[in-house]
Amino acid sequence: MKVFFKLLLILILGVFTFINLTDSGFAQMLLHGSVEKVPDGFFGTWRVVSNLVETDSPERFKPRGVDLWNLYSEYNVIILSNPFSGAKAEISINNAGKTFIQFSKTGKYEDKILTDKVSINISGDNFTGIDEIKLDTLSGVDGKVIKTQTAKYAIKGERISGQDVIVK
Repeated sequence: MKVFFKLLLILILGVFTFINLTDSGFAQMLLHGSVEKVPDGFFGTWRVVSNLVETDSPERFKPRGVDLWNLYSEYNVIILSNPFSGAKAEISINNAGKTFIQFSKTGKYEDKILTDKVSINISGDNFTGIDEIKLDTLSGVDGKVIKTQTAKYAIKGERISGQDVIVK
């Protein structure tokens, strides 16, 4: 249970503002992204601060966090990695504009499914936005959702290094 709590905190604090994901298997999880859809200035390394706005499970979600996001493209796929935890995941782009982007990721850990939906507005070397998190607990008998916990975080990002785009 302690490992799960660490994993959850890692994923909560801004898409990967979390604890060490490498032990949980999340570090290898991949979803879908599209390089053509992203706004200018999206790629790079960001210092991300998250503050809990609302939750139905205050015992589960941390009130505040600081993390590092490295957003880059590899083989025309968008990757978000956390150099501190070793976590790495492909993201799905849900909506994008000139300075706005919505992306998501979903992962399974034992009997839980964790979904992050992130919306940010980019202004130069900064962004502001929201990370909405849903944690579903599945029944060990039939795999149906037996419990859902949610949290919403306000997030702020500051670019700490430039356009980290890798095209292979």
